[in-house]
Amino acid sequence: MKFNKLLAPAIATAALAFGVQSAQADQLADIKKAGTVRVAIAIGTPLFSFADANLQPAGSDVDTAKLLAQDMGVKLEIVPITTAARIPTLQANKADLVISSLSITEERAKVVDFSIPYSAITIMVAAPKDMKIASYADLAGKRIGLTRATTNDQITTREAKGAEIMRYEDDATLITSVVTGQVDIFSSTPSNMGEINKRAPGKNFEMKFSQLDSGLGITMNQGQPELKAWINNWVSTNIKNGKLNAIYKQFHGRDLPANIVKPL
Repeated sequence: MKFNKLLAPAIATAALAFGVQSAQADQLADIKKAGTVRVAIAIGTPLFSFADANLQPAGSDVDTAKLLAQDMGVKLEIVPITTAARIPTLQANKADLVISSLSITEERAKVVDFSIPYSAITIMVAAPKDMKIASYADLAGKRIGLTRATTNDQITTREAKGAEIMRYEDDATLITSVVTGQVDIFSSTPSNMGEINKRAPGKNFEMKFSQLDSGLGITMNQGQPELKAWINNWVSTNIKNGKLNAIYKQFHGRDLPANIVKPL
């Protein structure tokens, strides 16, 4: 009798853990049953996700989310977030997926699951044309702007030891800071640099050096094998049939990099 009393809490804990695992494993079924997939997207990343002339979400990540929801047979609910909130929003179960220019990294893969790459992003250091910068060493003693909690942040923090790093909550704020002269050097993407040059053409920003060509993954919580398998199959199918490349080319003006397409 005493043994059973001692064993009961352990059995209850194990049952709870099993229940949680089962619930996570059934998320794909839950999404289909609800008839809606909640996708977190940081609106404010030029070309990937932004507000169009009618103040509606647009961009390659937005169209990717629309296509995914259509093929899943459910409605799309966009959960607008900041760049820094991409993973926390997922962990708090406020979204089912994140499709928001999130680079696949080993560090992030410790806490979330990624699909195979559905898109790609180039990360670079940019500055005015007349500024001589060729490597991280040239950033020593200089101020550089970037978006918080991004791969840019991780790489620049690790490599540019002597730089003063200015962190902004989203790409839109970073762009405004560069355009208004708060920072002259930034770590970001070619699309963001294009937006900056559009708003401040006289500054003549150019890429000084590439930091990384990174694959982007559709992101989900861990412990969801059925959902992950469905999404990986969906990405593979739509890479092969050219639909994801067409979305990328529509907004970015070029085809997906070969390293994204060829492994499939």
